[in-house]
Amino acid sequence: MAESVVLDPVDLHLLRLLQNDARTTYRDLAAQVGVAPSTCLDRVTRLRRSGVILGHRLKLDPAKLGRGLQALLSVQVRPHRRELVGPFVERIRALPESLTVFHLTGPDDYLVHVAVADMADLQRLVLDEFTARREVARVETRLIFQQWDCGPLLPPSPSAQTG
Repeated sequence: MAESVVLDPVDLHLLRLLQNDARTTYRDLAAQVGVAPSTCLDRVTRLRRSGVILGHRLKLDPAKLGRGLQALLSVQVRPHRRELVGPFVERIRALPESLTVFHLTGPDDYLVHVAVADMADLQRLVLDEFTARREVARVETRLIFQQWDCGPLLPPSPSAQTG
């Protein structure tokens, strides 16, 4: 398990601001946090190097790209062995419809978030890319009606840790 990084209130404020708008300039960040721009740059650089900030991503609207139907696919792989699951995960990650892949405990081995054009496209994906694979024992499909982003993700406050 990765070690957690000690963050002070300035770091937490920077992370909150960057999560809300990763394009904010260092000058604007510094002004909002109350530090010099050079200090702001040093802190953000340290947060990147320590692995707290993993990167910056562009978020796209799947519906505007012709993929208006989203689903969660629960997948059982049998036998669940490393030499089979490695290639399975790489194939699923390479599919243009795949948004996220989770490796799980419990009755299902994987949960795959996909975005497709329509029901026919979802059926094609499930039949041609999932159930056609020998190692896939079962796929269960759940349509997503709506989703909401949450966050920002910040460490628990000290009061939350004491219970």
